Amino acid sequence: KHSKSLLDKNSNNEVACKKCKKAEIKKTCRRILTPKMEATSSKAESSLQKSSLDVHAESNKWQYKSTSDTVILSADTESSQDGDSDEGTTPGMDDFSGLSPYEKKRLKNISENANFFASLQLSESAARLREMIKKRQPPESKRKKPKKKENETGCRRSMRLLKVNPSGVSLPATPTQPILVADENPLLPPGPLEMTSENRDDNSELFKGFLQTWAEVSKTRSKNTEKELSSIKSYKANLNGMIISEDTVYKVTKGPIFSMALHPSEIRTLVAAGARSGQVGLWDLTHQPKEDGVYIFQPHSQPVSCLYFSPANPAHLLSLSYDGTLRCGDFSRAVFEEVYRDERSSFSSFDFLAEDASTLIVGHWDGSMSLVDRRTPGTSCEKLINSSLSKIRTVHVHPVHRQYFITAGLRDIHIYDARFLNRSRIKPLISLTEHTKSIASAYFSPLTGNRVVTTCADCKLRIFDSSCISSKIPLLTTIRHNTITGRWLTRFQAVWDPKQEDCIIVGSMAHPRRVEIFHERGKWVHSFLGGECLSSVCSINAMHPTRYILAGGNSSGRIHVFMNESCG
Repeated sequence: KHSKSLLDKNSNNEVACKKCKKAEIKKTCRRILTPKMEATSSKAESSLQKSSLDVHAESNKWQYKSTSDTVILSADTESSQDGDSDEGTTPGMDDFSGLSPYEKKRLKNISENANFFASLQLSESAARLREMIKKRQPPESKRKKPKKKENETGCRRSMRLLKVNPSGVSLPATPTQPILVADENPLLPPGPLEMTSENRDDNSELFKGFLQTWAEVSKTRSKNTEKELSSIKSYKANLNGMIISEDTVYKVTKGPIFSMALHPSEIRTLVAAGARSGQVGLWDLTHQPKEDGVYIFQPHSQPVSCLYFSPANPAHLLSLSYDGTLRCGDFSRAVFEEVYRDERSSFSSFDFLAEDASTLIVGHWDGSMSLVDRRTPGTSCEKLINSSLSKIRTVHVHPVHRQYFITAGLRDIHIYDARFLNRSRIKPLISLTEHTKSIASAYFSPLTGNRVVTTCADCKLRIFDSSCISSKIPLLTTIRHNTITGRWLTRFQAVWDPKQEDCIIVGSMAHPRRVEIFHERGKWVHSFLGGECLSSVCSINAMHPTRYILAGGNSSGRIHVFMNESCG
């Protein structure tokens, strides 16, 4: 402690002492605040110890230098810890009379914090933590890579991936010639095709006699051209006399049958069937044994969806296929002539517009229609007409008023007037919109055309009154019938019996397997049961126009024939 007398003697250097005192205080504060406490415990410990020692040293020694003599001012740290208030000063604080109360309070707090950190002994704790971390840390070990041996065998690799033959010869990078994948159903060449049997020898006398039989039988005509409607009672009696046997069942085509036709001959029983494979099978049931009476031809490359014997010349069998061709099989010349060809389209159905079978109306799967005249040379159509239908499944001409024809589309059925076929787009006269699901077929009744029968996927057979073709055709009868054949069976198509205008024929999904006949009023008429001879579903059926003969085709290419004993 220094008295004030010493300061009085050096009054001349008072100003210099004040400046020196302020400079020393700034240096002391700078030395105290400069050390930073690091995150790690070692740095925090060293900085705290250093700061505490500096604070003690600086608080005990304050020196004032003057020109005449040097005044050493020391502040005792113990005496500076008594006063807490900013106004009250300790003896050591008297030497800092030039400092403001805030600076004095700040220096005091710094000194107290340094003493507190020193009492925590952070250096010892940090040392212990370091030792614990070193003990827990596993020793670092580097993986040694195995040395490769010169004569060691390498990993086994696929020679196929390395493009090397097992013999060690490298394979060519690319094949010399691209592999062409053959089309499963290539289109047949245009023009006429010879009747070449696929299951018989073409040069055999048996095949020549077969073709001659079909040509000669077609020349015979029935004397009674007028058809009369018999009573239901007599009709049922004739149906009850129709039977099936092992001799009347045979596999005629390869694959499901899509279409059937019965020759109108009254002497021999001749059946034609069109298959999904494009084949056309002919079966003469009169010939025995039955294997010798079956001949298979390939006039098309895709399913044959429609077959008709020409009404003017039954020696001509017209077949229509998905492959965009319409051919006429002439048995007298043993050739399949090409009537109409359009490779850009796919055909679904056709019918004769004229009674002499000179003109035809052809329906396409894309909803368009074609007018074909067989008398003109070439294989093109006379007119291509667009309709409002997205698809056309069946086409059928009115038997009396031949200017009218009906088409079955996807959901709607339209009746058109053939006199407007010269237009590029034709509008329907009448539309039947009662169907809720996909439609399979629509046909006029065979004698008068006063009725229309439709087959729909909603399990209903509908019969309409078409006696007066006006703006609307009323619905007469709805028959509940299971028409869900699934994916593997050909779709049902209810057709009229050509001998009985008020009765329809349709296949059945019921067990045991059968073919059913219904009256136009919805009443059941008859069921053809075959027992073991009829073990599958007959989706496509055809009735002889004058005789009591029924032929049904299934999905395996087999034909089942029911006939009256008198027709044998």
